[in-house]
Amino acid sequence: MLGVVLPPLLFSAALDFSFSTFRRNLAPILRLGIGMVVVTTFAVGWFANWLVPELTLGAALVLGAVVAPPDAVAAVAVGRKLGLPRRMMAILKGESLVNDAAALTLFALATAAVTGRKIAIGSPVLYFLYEVVGGVLVGLALSFAVRFVRARIADPPMETVLGLLLPFAAYFAAEEVHSSGVLAVVTAGFVLGRDVGDESVSTRLQESAVWPTIDLVMETFVFAYMGLQLRFVIEDVRDEGLPVHHIFAYGLAILALVILIRPVWIFATQARSEGWRQNLVISWAGMRGVVTLAAASGVPLTTLAGDPFPGRGVIVAVAFTVAVGTLLIQGLTLPLLIRRLDVADPDEDQRQGEQMMLARRISHDAAAQFLEEALRDPPAGMPTAELSALVQRVQRVSEARANVDRAEEVSEYEAKALRASAVFNRLRRGVLQDQRAALIAARNAGELDDEVLRYVLDGLDIEEVAAESRVRRSRW
Repeated sequence: MLGVVLPPLLFSAALDFSFSTFRRNLAPILRLGIGMVVVTTFAVGWFANWLVPELTLGAALVLGAVVAPPDAVAAVAVGRKLGLPRRMMAILKGESLVNDAAALTLFALATAAVTGRKIAIGSPVLYFLYEVVGGVLVGLALSFAVRFVRARIADPPMETVLGLLLPFAAYFAAEEVHSSGVLAVVTAGFVLGRDVGDESVSTRLQESAVWPTIDLVMETFVFAYMGLQLRFVIEDVRDEGLPVHHIFAYGLAILALVILIRPVWIFATQARSEGWRQNLVISWAGMRGVVTLAAASGVPLTTLAGDPFPGRGVIVAVAFTVAVGTLLIQGLTLPLLIRRLDVADPDEDQRQGEQMMLARRISHDAAAQFLEEALRDPPAGMPTAELSALVQRVQRVSEARANVDRAEEVSEYEAKALRASAVFNRLRRGVLQDQRAALIAARNAGELDDEVLRYVLDGLDIEEVAAESRVRRSRW
């Protein structure tokens, strides 16, 4: 199941996440995404080995790795709705991209130790470094290859298909060379997300609708699958001769430990970088989800010797208890905690507004520069006065587009102007292309945030598609 659900979910998350924001918050992201995962794995492993007689130390560490990585999807959705500061949102999103790689590496090591499978690199530290470097290189190679092909085929449906295949190709290619499939997918997502301006308008619009749908389908599938499997998990536990209520009690005890570890680690390592209110919210945003459930289902049935995997039913049942428990306890109370602690950034709307104003100013300046150049180099056979009139119409469309209060005026101007001549259509496309180029240049210079860039590009894409649609209708 890991190879089915993880690649699209991680790729979609990386596409929408700003790499520059990830880089700026790298230290707290790594403390949570790697440090806390390692601590959780060993703490839960030691505790489960002591608590559950049926679990060997190796099997208990497998359980620890399974329940170690939080899933930030629910926390980010709540935080965005309630206005959490951008830095907190970035830390939560960045953590979710890194912690899966760390947890699954530990999962692979612990599983190999239990099953007797040999790993080429004996040192866990060197093995982890190999997984990181190998995964990043595979992700870079495949993403650059896909970007090269997509830039030359000029076929939006095919470009979208290549984008859909990329996360699976990156994941399985990396796993084939025994490196991190998770990091390969995340790297590929960062590369394609960074080059959002190189895609065609139709491709961007298609993918902006496709990926949220895939996210919903995959997350729903995992929870539905695990819900359907719960009956078989209980039967497996009974077949192992264990009372179900004992397993439920074990699950609650490990759930309590998992919830406790996160605030202890965060307040011990991040007390200086964040205020106590922010740290408390981040501590409570530790819900387990898709990765925990998918990893639990990926625990082998048998060892290489053919013996049943020790305590597999216990691992799956406890993982299910932890995932559901954190979603119910932390997920349902997180909005209340955010409101009570009042950690919302009062200046967030102002900063977002300033970024939007900057993006509109950059777009306006790029449009003005393009139109000035068009006036200096008119098409052959077109009178200067006629070209000037068309340029003025394009200017009015651009100015109206920049003012959200004049949305109807945009449609009215476009409807009139696009019927005027093919020259207007060429000018308008040129303006939009230059606006995109200027916005991307501002992002690359660090002036604009990636999320603001994508928001503004979406508006320009929709405007171009609407303009082309009106031109086609005017020809009928």
